[in-house]
Amino acid sequence: MNVVFDLGGVVFNWQPDVLVRRVFDDPKTQSLVRKEIIDHPDWIELDRGTLSLDAAIVRGTSRTGLTKELVARLFKAVPHFLTPIEETIDLVREVNSSGHPLFVLSNMHLVSADFLEKRYDIWSLFDGVVFSSRIQQVKPELGIYEHLLTEYRLEPTETVFIDDISENLAAASTFGIRTIQFIDPGQCRADLAELNCL
Repeated sequence: MNVVFDLGGVVFNWQPDVLVRRVFDDPKTQSLVRKEIIDHPDWIELDRGTLSLDAAIVRGTSRTGLTKELVARLFKAVPHFLTPIEETIDLVREVNSSGHPLFVLSNMHLVSADFLEKRYDIWSLFDGVVFSSRIQQVKPELGIYEHLLTEYRLEPTETVFIDDISENLAAASTFGIRTIQFIDPGQCRADLAELNCL
């Protein structure tokens, strides 16, 4: 069985509200930043790799009325807030030791992807890595799953995809890919064991 892991919220912590609170003290500003930056379509375009970080900062500054320095500080902090979920990394190592091919399929800004690859040593565990920003396709759009399957010649019915977002799993399942919704490492471990992936 091929085992495909999402990263943010699965292998690395991703808590945008904590990030926003760390950069901005005022609750109204926090709400504004969440709406106009984190939840704005520009965030998806950063994931897609079709919007540069500099352009995102300029546009975020325009929408929020905040200073460019503050908006830049928010974006600069993003990669550092993607901290390892150690129990999941242990699980990844266990799957690897069991001999199952491992892959990554992640929506990720270019800067964050580059940062994680330089900062952590887990990448040799994976047989292939797909970052949305490097192929200009994002989950849950179907093209990114097609890319994964084609690039690594994966048989969908022999592949399981782990993600914390139900829409991403639903899209994967249209190809016949098996899915596990990640709640926590313990639950994920149990679900993988049921599929004889450990």
